[in-house]
Amino acid sequence: MAFVVKFLLNITGYKHPLYLRFLLFLLLMFFLTFPQAQITVSGTVYDSSKINYVENVRVVSTGGLFAVTDSLGRYNIRTAENDSLIFYYNNKPTQKFIVKKIPDLLHFDISLRINVKSKYGVLKEVVVFSKSYKQDSLENRQAYADIYNYTKPGLSSSMTPGGVPGADLDELINIFRFRRNKNLKAFQKRLETQEQEKYVNYRFNKIIVKRITGLQGPLLDTFLVWYRPGYQFARNSNEMNFNEYVLKAFYQFQTLMPSPAKKKDDETGN
Repeated sequence: MAFVVKFLLNITGYKHPLYLRFLLFLLLMFFLTFPQAQITVSGTVYDSSKINYVENVRVVSTGGLFAVTDSLGRYNIRTAENDSLIFYYNNKPTQKFIVKKIPDLLHFDISLRINVKSKYGVLKEVVVFSKSYKQDSLENRQAYADIYNYTKPGLSSSMTPGGVPGADLDELINIFRFRRNKNLKAFQKRLETQEQEKYVNYRFNKIIVKRITGLQGPLLDTFLVWYRPGYQFARNSNEMNFNEYVLKAFYQFQTLMPSPAKKKDDETGN
């Protein structure tokens, strides 16, 4: 890139700093938008023991795409041969891994220098979940703080080392990284939706509904699907109002579902 800039300067004869920055900006836009062959890199992320899987690791390509490891530490990301991959855990990045130097693109496993405690503990063949909704939500927001705080890039100013105000070049470049901005916004929306769904699950769960209604088995499952409340109601209602909603829904549910005696009469034809 430096060779190209020098060549253009020799041809045009312009060597003003603003002109040089403009040339660099145009070249960056060209390389960012120039189409490259897409390849897939996949693998598993482990902790320092190389035994435990690491969930919610963000795998970011310098080309603007990203992926997140699942509960088994697995990831799958589309990238270009000239890109590099960076792994983020709790907003802490690893070194860059150049894609074209990866020996096996389908099995690129790495080990992070961290110790991960399992979410599950085994006690007499019973699996016990060790995190509450609030803990899980807080950890999720900390792990993806940059995504939750993402805002659409716009024009902003910055100060040069000489104290001269000017346009923020990084922010200016991000304006034209349309695919990156679209992916970040979509990921932010998905994280917010998942958090809202988890909150509704936290308030409208089998234990609470069974305690209020006495339902169990398939009827309980049906009730949970039919009368699942929205996020805004679950968030804004206090415990008394929420329990009242469940109870009123149960009364309506009883009128829609045939009683055992009536069902038996229908089957015998009486």
